[in-house]
Amino acid sequence: MEKIPMTRAGYTALDKELKTLKTVDRPAIIKAIAEAREHGDLSENAEYHSAREKQSFVEGRIKELESFISLANVIDPSTLSGPIKFGATVTIVDEDTDEEKTYQIVGEPEADLEKGLLNIKSPIARALIGKEEGDSIEVRTPGGEKSYEVLSIKYV
Repeated sequence: MEKIPMTRAGYTALDKELKTLKTVDRPAIIKAIAEAREHGDLSENAEYHSAREKQSFVEGRIKELESFISLANVIDPSTLSGPIKFGATVTIVDEDTDEEKTYQIVGEPEADLEKGLLNIKSPIARALIGKEEGDSIEVRTPGGEKSYEVLSIKYV
């Protein structure tokens, strides 16, 4: 399997979520299933079916997180410099609207656009890799071509 690049913060967040699922959520669901079973006929027991569905979701998420963690290649962005690469915090400006945005390029499991964490596999991140301050990039979006200029690059 291919290693998954991840920042230390992303790895820590996934590990914390995994521990919570295993130590808090899983035991609570097991208890809810046991209580629902005590109510009798399982075929018409909505509480039982709901708890089983939640158990299925939690077990699936645990497997997913264990996979991410086992394949993690933790990279410390503060040890990097130079052109844009994984871990860089990049400020870009839309050349049409002059709207500035700041993103950190992170691994897929930790990406969250609302928090400014850009998936390394996204079109914008792929276009940014290898660029320097002052460079322009063209990105094909569902709304058409967009042009951005790289304003700054930081490795924090």
